[in-house]
Amino acid sequence: MDGTNALGEFLRARRALVRPQDVGLPGGGLRRVPGLRREEVAMLSGISSDYYLRLEQGRDRNPSVQVLEAVARVLRLDEDATAYLVGLARERPGGTRRPARRTRPARTREQVPVSIRRLIDGWTRNPAYVQNRYTDCLAANTLARALSPNYRPGVNLLRAVFLDPAERELRRDWADLTEEGVATLRAHAGPDADDPRLRDLVGDLSVRSERFRLLWARHDVRPRRGRVSHLTHPQVGDLDLHSDKLSVDGSDGLTLVVFHAEPGTRNAELLDILGSLTAPGPGSDTAQERVEES
Repeated sequence: MDGTNALGEFLRARRALVRPQDVGLPGGGLRRVPGLRREEVAMLSGISSDYYLRLEQGRDRNPSVQVLEAVARVLRLDEDATAYLVGLARERPGGTRRPARRTRPARTREQVPVSIRRLIDGWTRNPAYVQNRYTDCLAANTLARALSPNYRPGVNLLRAVFLDPAERELRRDWADLTEEGVATLRAHAGPDADDPRLRDLVGDLSVRSERFRLLWARHDVRPRRGRVSHLTHPQVGDLDLHSDKLSVDGSDGLTLVVFHAEPGTRNAELLDILGSLTAPGPGSDTAQERVEES
């Protein structure tokens, strides 16, 4: 991930994912690379092969939005990925020369507003935590830590999901979660491929996880959105929880993640039981009995 030609890397990766038959071309035959050839993308986009080659090689850094949208249609990009493509092309307006690599800044820990900390600490029925753009957990309430021990300050949640066997056991939807997590990380990275913290995270996971390496190479893009998490908790069993992701105003990319269950459902009951298990005092024994009886 050297970022010297982020636009070209993205185009090549996405081109490799489109089969000829997906765009009405005959399949089969010998192909040196998976997916579409450059000239096929150019033909279907209505531009010359030479111009498309210049785009992939990084020799044309100021294409029109119309050209990029035409290429996006051929590559079957959705709205989010198309916006990402346009953003990459606007990284260096007018094809200006790439600046020298920035000096690695000292790492600083983002500050979670005190009001947010007090807010989530007061929630006894909703697991909640705060993360930064690199998926470092910065704050979490008691119920979140009961949901997963990785929801605690100092843990990088993406590393945990890929590398911690216990986290994989917890996630019935591990495959979908890892795919979404990588696509979201790339969406938040945007064209800033020289960000040293991002480079460290991507480099570490690429070495330690083959799945991460393969997913990162796909260049999928997905903004952070709410989802339903499918968990198998060691104390209360299967849980299906909604998780909403809210931007923290006045912060540099901090996100508040809140879990909740549909009221009146078994999931809501189990979440209450989990809360009882984390509460001090004799009520914990009663809660454990309720789990064993159910």
